[in-house]
Amino acid sequence: MVPLRDENPTTITPYVTYGLIAVNILVFIYELTLPDGQLTRFFYSWAVVPCQLTDICPVSIPASPFPEWVTLITSQFLHGGFLHVAGNMLFLWIFGNNVEDRLGHVKFIVFYLACGVLASLTQWYFSSASQIPSLGASGAIAGVMGAYILRYPKAKVLTLIPLGIFFTTVRISAFWFLGFWFLQQAFYGVASVNAPANIGMEGGGIAYWAHAGGFVFGALLGPLLGLFSEE
Repeated sequence: MVPLRDENPTTITPYVTYGLIAVNILVFIYELTLPDGQLTRFFYSWAVVPCQLTDICPVSIPASPFPEWVTLITSQFLHGGFLHVAGNMLFLWIFGNNVEDRLGHVKFIVFYLACGVLASLTQWYFSSASQIPSLGASGAIAGVMGAYILRYPKAKVLTLIPLGIFFTTVRISAFWFLGFWFLQQAFYGVASVNAPANIGMEGGGIAYWAHAGGFVFGALLGPLLGLFSEE
């Protein structure tokens, strides 16, 4: 299932959502200019490497020139391929504007980055010895989705459904669309708990625990920051 749009109007222009999308795309374009060797070093410098966060990496793993906690932020703006960045930005475009509308610009950026950090730490907890760079906006966007399902459970989401070689569109309530997505991430997280994973890297695993963790933390943080405020 792929969301195409929701039907909730907003009262403010979602500048932060637009800005996040722009920054992610610009960083990805920069990644495309790097030769393979430089791209690998770039990822090891700016993405979360779980074993570095745990301080148990072998000497063969390139060390980040920055404190490892910095990568909990910077990793949220890196992506491993076209489908990775396109899928993440689509979900952010669909669900971010309404959550930003409820929280306001400043609270929304704080909320978004906090969800991304907590999502990465959730994945790190389950794969603390991994030597694979973890990157992507998926955890932060999962947090946005966790807030969205609380605030707009009855909202209709126009969704693309594959039917073999054909496609159709249906309107699904956010509760069912996002609820199914969360259960899917949690199930796959349990199924792959002993497998190495990275966040959205093509050719690698998917950090299902980061997705599930981001979703839960988004549902917790959203109300604390004023998700249900009527102002």
